[in-house]
Amino acid sequence: MNITIIGASAGVGLETVKRALQRNHKVTTLSRSEINLPVNTKLLQIKGSATNKVGLKKSLENADAVIVTLGTGKSMKPTTLYSNFAKLLTEVQQEANIQVPFLIVTGFGAGESSAYNSFFMKLFFKFLLKDVYADKTRMEEVITTSKIKWEIVRPGLLKDEPLTEKYRAETQLYKGINISSINRSDVADFLVKQAENPTELYKYVSLSNQ
Repeated sequence: MNITIIGASAGVGLETVKRALQRNHKVTTLSRSEINLPVNTKLLQIKGSATNKVGLKKSLENADAVIVTLGTGKSMKPTTLYSNFAKLLTEVQQEANIQVPFLIVTGFGAGESSAYNSFFMKLFFKFLLKDVYADKTRMEEVITTSKIKWEIVRPGLLKDEPLTEKYRAETQLYKGINISSINRSDVADFLVKQAENPTELYKYVSLSNQ
């Protein structure tokens, strides 16, 4: 199948590109930086911003599923990247009537999941990630009130460890849910498998290795 990955040059996005290619999919990427991978005939790179309409529309052509793994790197400064992208995406989706699954990665701590973080993580978010996650929450709100076929994916604290394919995917929030850390490679595995078979459409999925 043809999978488009938006925000693919690093982190979860890069791991998702690798995993999709491993599973023999054709991959189109949209990112501002070139992806440092060996030449592969199944990989088409589009260099550009996710908030540029021309590049975004081009990246979505012929997609069977779309995975969004936007990030701001290590920056903790206020941003509107996520909400601006979401608004543009809904506009493009409506204009082209795109009816494929969109898997949108935010993080555990966005939206109502913030109330289910541990005490330590609540402090961490309050003092360091408050502004970034406020915009991720806005992105969730724009996407989930649109006509997009969405799935919101909220991984826990991200780690750079090898793929295990052993993780929890929770679709309900409950006291003691304990969403801790997860390998970026395992998040990528979940995303690609959901692109292949989107069993959790219109749900918020929390991911953790434990």
